[in-house]
Amino acid sequence: MDFRIFTEPQQGASYNDLLAVAQATEQLGFDAFFRSDHYFVMGDGDGMPGPTDAWTSLAGLARDTTRIKLGTLVSSVTYRHPGILAIQVAQVDQMSGGRAELGLGTGWYQREHEAYGIPFPAKRFGLLEEQLSIVTGLWSTPLGETYSFAGEHYQLTDSPALPKPVQSPVPVIVGGGGPSKTPALAARFATEYNAGFVGDAPEVPGRLDRVRRACEAIDRDPATLILSIAGTTAAGATEAEASTRATAIGQDLASLRTGGFAGTTDEVVDRVSAMAELGISRVYFQIMDLSDLDHLDFLAREVVPRLG
Repeated sequence: MDFRIFTEPQQGASYNDLLAVAQATEQLGFDAFFRSDHYFVMGDGDGMPGPTDAWTSLAGLARDTTRIKLGTLVSSVTYRHPGILAIQVAQVDQMSGGRAELGLGTGWYQREHEAYGIPFPAKRFGLLEEQLSIVTGLWSTPLGETYSFAGEHYQLTDSPALPKPVQSPVPVIVGGGGPSKTPALAARFATEYNAGFVGDAPEVPGRLDRVRRACEAIDRDPATLILSIAGTTAAGATEAEASTRATAIGQDLASLRTGGFAGTTDEVVDRVSAMAELGISRVYFQIMDLSDLDHLDFLAREVVPRLG
């Protein structure tokens, strides 16, 4: 099982804050550092010192780390033209020596679009399907050949399809709870299907079954698709320690126990193990307090070894 650290920098983080967490992620043996792709704080708080762009910050981390995978959970199709996105991710992949991963989704947070003048069309699923086609198509076009695409939303004519990423293919993550379209896109394009948050646990088995059936419908072996889950995390050696971490991020430990990875070591291990029994092989520990590096250390020392 892979264990990854997942952050929400729009809540208030500088590049140096992200760097400290990413370097701790690497030193403690986690598989990857991921971040959200948002431009506006959610809930209470001022979001100071302001947002950081996901792919700009990941480019910096590509040079300031050496081992961990780096990616988004997930980038929004409303933010970037797919041709530009393909270039950005390919460059981060080059800069990191082949460690970039792209999570891509429709986007949902209308307020940040309003705040920064980003168009927010009511229907975005068609954008996602075309962007997945274009980004993967550009990366896979052989050197010396060109790529063209004629869709409802995007048209590319004789693109040189450069630069090329180091990885072939770059891992692509598709996620969500859609009943038919999302599983179909994951089966067609994704390396990994993210089933959402552990708080959706009653719905997770159905989501996994649907994506497995979508793979079978196109003659893809479902075992080739990595299955993952994320969860807001507040863990500690004692009930009091876990509760303090929950309070620090404005959460109640009791609610996090059912909606995240929270509580004592045994509780978190049991929660992750329950996900593993469903076929989940990758876990994203969502860390909201980026100043609490001891939290990462605790997970690495006390939780991960218990889970193999």
